[in-house]
Amino acid sequence: MENGQEMKLEIQMNDDVASGQYINMAVVNHNESEFVIDCIYIQPQAAKARVHSRLITSPHHAKRLLLALQNNVDRYEKKYGVIDLVGTESQSSNQSKH
Repeated sequence: MENGQEMKLEIQMNDDVASGQYINMAVVNHNESEFVIDCIYIQPQAAKARVHSRLITSPHHAKRLLLALQNNVDRYEKKYGVIDLVGTESQSSNQSKH
């Protein structure tokens, strides 16, 4: 941004990325300089799971992602109702590593 002018950013996406990857688990780790988020799909009744993608980002961007997700969850719940996590609390605490 020069002279207070707002820069417009064009974001492009190829077809493979646009089709998306379904995940039902994420493992988060961090060190002093970065956060690593492994996006995983676990098939029902399977003993193994596969990491579909790994996101590596700075602590600042990780916090921005957290706030963006919280904002979207809040908007979702206002429109569709509260997301019930009963029975998944122990599972979700095991999926996040510090």
